[in-house]
Amino acid sequence: MIASETTPLVHAEAPKKPKTPLPKRQIAILMTLQLAEPIASTSIFPYINQLIRELGITGGDDAAVGYYAGIIESLFFVAQALTVLRWSKLSDRIGRKPVLVIGLSGSCISILCFGLSTTFWSLVISRCMCGFLNGNMGVMKTMMGELTDSTNMAQAFALFPIVWCIGGFVGPLMGGTLARPQDHWPVLFSNPFWGKYPYFLPCAVAACLFGLALFVMSIFLEETLSTKRRPKLTSIILGVSSGESVPQRSVAYTPLQSLLTPTVVIPIANYAMLAFLDVSFRALLPLFLSTPTYLGGLGFAPSSIGSWLALFGIVDGAFQALFFAKVVDRLGPKRLFCMLVSCYALVMVMFPIMSWLVSAREGVDHAITFALLCQLVLIVVWDMAFGTVFMFITASAPTNTVLGAINGLGQTSASMARAFGPALATSLFAASKEHNLLGGNAVFVVLLVLAGTLRWLGSWLPDEIQNRDE
Repeated sequence: MIASETTPLVHAEAPKKPKTPLPKRQIAILMTLQLAEPIASTSIFPYINQLIRELGITGGDDAAVGYYAGIIESLFFVAQALTVLRWSKLSDRIGRKPVLVIGLSGSCISILCFGLSTTFWSLVISRCMCGFLNGNMGVMKTMMGELTDSTNMAQAFALFPIVWCIGGFVGPLMGGTLARPQDHWPVLFSNPFWGKYPYFLPCAVAACLFGLALFVMSIFLEETLSTKRRPKLTSIILGVSSGESVPQRSVAYTPLQSLLTPTVVIPIANYAMLAFLDVSFRALLPLFLSTPTYLGGLGFAPSSIGSWLALFGIVDGAFQALFFAKVVDRLGPKRLFCMLVSCYALVMVMFPIMSWLVSAREGVDHAITFALLCQLVLIVVWDMAFGTVFMFITASAPTNTVLGAINGLGQTSASMARAFGPALATSLFAASKEHNLLGGNAVFVVLLVLAGTLRWLGSWLPDEIQNRDE
């Protein structure tokens, strides 16, 4: 090209692509389905440690409660890791809705079984059943990817952590409030059934939510898989008139090995490490709050634990709703992700600080409350990393026909990480307290080092989100 006097010295940037309006009704239904998941999964957190003590598994050793609580919390993710990829790949063939029906039905039945469990092994079986039958999260992320494009992806994927946070508010509050109802409302719950199954009520309410979600999905949610959806929805998503014909692409089998490229593997590796660190914190926090003060915990009752976890959830959800999409647009997804994951080190530091304060001040007072609030702020900021990494995983799919498989790979990796996270974190916590490793703080040092690993992994993410739709 030969420059002339009329050739601009600086090339004008390409105009920014206008945002595509979100299909609000479909996304609202999808988020309603997702809301049932965190409510059910987090509702057990306020009382799981007390339940383990009441079952007599530990022989009265409070320091060993963490071992068994971690196992119970991890089993769901172990079972899910073994099956979620198969559910996601199945959804690429038979459609998204049938797989969601199976997942919601399985979750409903398993949470009822959990509430009726009176032995350690019955708890194990119910948690495993829930994980085996549940491929919902991978399928819902796939549906979100099919309902959005690169212009509105940040706005849509911000909803996942928002809904999870709302569930993280309602679930612990529900679990802490409704556990052992015969103690709180003896007139209403005087039947011997509630004495035999003191934790059935929060499980029954969670099961009702799954049933409601299943009803809403069956009637109102449209299929998003291109080869299975109705012409009306296809027209809405693709922006064509009802009179035009929409070409249907055949779904060819794609070998799993062909998807394991750096473009796909790097975002999934970041998601797995993020999930591991997050679930480790989520398992440690209620354990730390319930641990007696003489062991370095705060000695909270289940109702107090539920209230604190609920506060974490509602503040987190409000922050995500107000700021996530704006911050992503301003800073860019990679830069934001690297900044967010750096907060985890400070989250871990807050635990030994609170232990020291309890020991120095001989009880829980306003200083402990202030430290917990500081930790809350850090976790709220950290949680934005999930919406960011979901964007990278969705954008890594070369075509929509393999989007389910890639989300399944991501969910499998995250489930494996979440399977090891609670067991490892709570066991390290118990060992740290029993053997006074690094002053009882060895678990926090280990997680702090792993947070540095995640920061390094984040530096390998692509600088920009790829436009799969272009």
